Amino acid sequence: MARKNRNAENGRFSARRKTEAVVRLLRGEDLDLLSREYGVVAALLSQWREDFLCGGQLALQQRPADQREEQIKDLQAKIGELTIANELLHHQVQRQASGRPLVVGRLKP
Repeated sequence: MARKNRNAENGRFSARRKTEAVVRLLRGEDLDLLSREYGVVAALLSQWREDFLCGGQLALQQRPADQREEQIKDLQAKIGELTIANELLHHQVQRQASGRPLVVGRLKP
């Protein structure tokens, strides 16, 4: 005997109920029987299955967030800061070696 779904009357199903139906479909239960049990057309159940599978596929394509990525970004920023400081020091050493005075303050463009 089919179970009556309380949400079938208003056409709303929770994600949990949809997942339950999709998993049953994926396990091989008959689409038409599940359609009657849930009180929805077979096309809607098929759409839930497709959405479920697409979501799973998308989740598998994404790499999990990794602390190393954040650390790499921080280290790249630090390398940029050190590179700028190194270039400024190199410029100052060249000016001093050529006998020109060091410029204090901002350079005007």
